Amino acid sequence: MKVLVLAPPLEKAGGIQRYTLILVRALKDLLGNQNVRCLSIPEVPDGRGQRRFSASSKLSFVTRALWEAFRWTPDLVICSHVAMGTIGWLLGRLAHRPYWVFVYGIEAWIELPGWKRGALRRADQVIAISDFSREQVVQRHHIDENRILNLPCTLDESLLRVKLAEAGACAEIPKGRRIILTVARMAAAERYKGHDVALRALPLVVAKIPCLTYVMVGGGDDRPRLERLAQELGVAEHVIFVGEVTDWELAELYHRSEVFLLPARTVIDKYSPKGEGFGIVYLEAMAFGKPVIGPNYGAPMELIRHGETGLLVDPANPASVSEALIKLLSEPDLAREMGKAGSEWVRRYYSFDSFRQRLQDILTACPTTGHQA
Repeated sequence: MKVLVLAPPLEKAGGIQRYTLILVRALKDLLGNQNVRCLSIPEVPDGRGQRRFSASSKLSFVTRALWEAFRWTPDLVICSHVAMGTIGWLLGRLAHRPYWVFVYGIEAWIELPGWKRGALRRADQVIAISDFSREQVVQRHHIDENRILNLPCTLDESLLRVKLAEAGACAEIPKGRRIILTVARMAAAERYKGHDVALRALPLVVAKIPCLTYVMVGGGDDRPRLERLAQELGVAEHVIFVGEVTDWELAELYHRSEVFLLPARTVIDKYSPKGEGFGIVYLEAMAFGKPVIGPNYGAPMELIRHGETGLLVDPANPASVSEALIKLLSEPDLAREMGKAGSEWVRRYYSFDSFRQRLQDILTACPTTGHQA
């Protein structure tokens, strides 16, 4: 089987980009390098320090995709983003090639334009990264649930093998401090991630465990607001904003921390949905043997077994978050048991080998002929 993958720009380090690269790697393992080709749409400088799509880059991408479809004649076209679905549909009509569309989170939960929705509905197969996303896409776009399958994200195991830093991101954390860790972008457009709720939970926790440091990893335009909030709550001396970090600094922080916290809220709205489509950072934290605290609604709750690998909380309620933090920090034996169980769970079900096997099962089960017009 020959597979052509149509992808968004892969230069960025976002979750969809990482997933696409892992997908291509797994396809090459299963089918051979010579049978898998990946085309990514290019971005061009806009003259203001940003990179954007231009009309010419979009036209060039469509032309390249058509050329590959007719010249190389793949057996299957995979659109690794819903925005690529219309190109998949075009190839299906013109080159008579079946196509699949991958969906992740909010980009597929919204009310899609008619041309995107039509391409999604006509796809020979739709692949979602979580049960939650699958349910949202079925309900929102009225897709036959038998035509949408799950292929969950996998853990980037290279992070577990990096050489630990001798100082790095932990240099400014005083020795003897008990560390809570959050890893997430601090963007004003992504306040659903719950940094503010975590900070509001902190005063109650610090009152019981004063030797506490809350480490917040990530950059973004919302950081100044969060820094001011920490000051207003009187917990600034217990909070360290470390910004963006290298892989070895991140690994060091995972090792040093006792609890991972990300109370990400999920809001379903057809025009402005919010939430995590999966939540790869929960897998990372569990792989490092840390108990995790996450939301009791949304895709992340599929990854966290409440009371076994972590605790599920009301992500809009600081008191619920503080209660979970106090429990795990006050019962270190329980926290270590949860961390160990989470590590075993992740390595068993979310390894690259597991991802590749699931992909092989899907390829075997799904026909690559009989495109739906």
